[in-house]
Amino acid sequence: MAGSWQVGQRSRDSFARAQRVFPDGTSRVTVERNPVPLYMERGLGSHVIDVDGNRFLDLNGNFTSLIHGHAFAPIVEALTNQLELGSCFANPTESEVALAELLCERIPQVERVRFVNTGTEAVLFAIKAARAFTGRSKIAKLEGAYHGAYDWAEVSLAATPDNWGDPSCPRSTPSYRGMPASVLDEVVVLRFNDADAARQLLSLHGRNLAAVIVDPMPSRAGLIAPKPEFIAVVQETARANGILVIADEVLNLRQSFEGACVLYGLVPDLITMGKIIGGGLPIGAVGGRQDVMRVFDASEGRPLLPQGGTFSANPLSITAGLVAMQHLDHAAFAHLDSLGDVVRNGIARAISKVGAPLCVTGAASLFRIHPMIQVPNDNREAYPAPRALELMKQLVQFFAENGIVLPYGAAASLSTAMNRSDIEFVVDVFAGFLESHGARWI
Repeated sequence: MAGSWQVGQRSRDSFARAQRVFPDGTSRVTVERNPVPLYMERGLGSHVIDVDGNRFLDLNGNFTSLIHGHAFAPIVEALTNQLELGSCFANPTESEVALAELLCERIPQVERVRFVNTGTEAVLFAIKAARAFTGRSKIAKLEGAYHGAYDWAEVSLAATPDNWGDPSCPRSTPSYRGMPASVLDEVVVLRFNDADAARQLLSLHGRNLAAVIVDPMPSRAGLIAPKPEFIAVVQETARANGILVIADEVLNLRQSFEGACVLYGLVPDLITMGKIIGGGLPIGAVGGRQDVMRVFDASEGRPLLPQGGTFSANPLSITAGLVAMQHLDHAAFAHLDSLGDVVRNGIARAISKVGAPLCVTGAASLFRIHPMIQVPNDNREAYPAPRALELMKQLVQFFAENGIVLPYGAAASLSTAMNRSDIEFVVDVFAGFLESHGARWI
């Protein structure tokens, strides 16, 4: 396997240009670089090709949004046709009704839908809807879970051992310098999978909480499966205190035909969606119970919660999303589940064979490699030591040297464009990485 690959000259030249116009040479903090990012020219199916002609198997999928891979032919055809008709209108289109119908028919607890532009907006409006419905302002959320760039949803996203506080009562920590103290005061932080602490905190603050937002398997917090007792306690305590349950499925909707909640017994009042429902274009959606969603109802004047957006429900995103979701039938999910089982089992076997201090988590078409022996239970246990972070950087670099884009410190995702040989290639490269470390594992 390769061992001396470097980012090509055109990517280096592009980054030099970018440093003259962007604050750090990039336009989003999630762009990975070592120390130069790869500049992509095109994507085709399960692969991406950079501006220097290097070809990579893509395990990022634009942060899990490309469930059919790149340039999926039915989406390309539908978008081409829509572009000829127009890119956006101030009026509604029939395609937005069709996508909403699909979501309502497919996903339990989704009785009404509103479209927005991003997953961040979906979470933002779900939280606002819960406030408008309950008349309360506070929310509860999971420590380390990512819910987009809304102040209240960002609390304790970047918590560390230096500031995260007592295990039974996590401290609300800012995610950026200058975050208002008032925001921190309005967010109750829960540890994932700590049922007893969740019951106590939700009960203590229940009269002031509008909602508790739960990602069924938070990626940033480790891509760890929820314990049934944790889900049960959160739901029971929320119901007993009039707290709405928001399920953030912006990422994890890809776990099954009906989404992730049905897999883990979560019955939410509101669900946020995004990524795969846009077919590779920007989109977000809030869905949920009809009575709760009525806060958006403007049929008789100003609603309890006004929600607009110049590009909300734009026909390009809606058209791409409709085609993408129509092609995500039961056979497609069976294919993805099979590939996911192969990659996670293969990685686990490779780890066991050499006794490496690593483990793998995930479900369905998602997986994440952790630099620790035991599978973590929550964000704190998944928090890596500095030496472990260096190991993960080496792993990402080794994958790049061998023609695979592996996300650093986040969920890796599979697409319907992949096949068994692609997955076996991933496992072989991972085994090669372990072999390259040899006696260092002992």
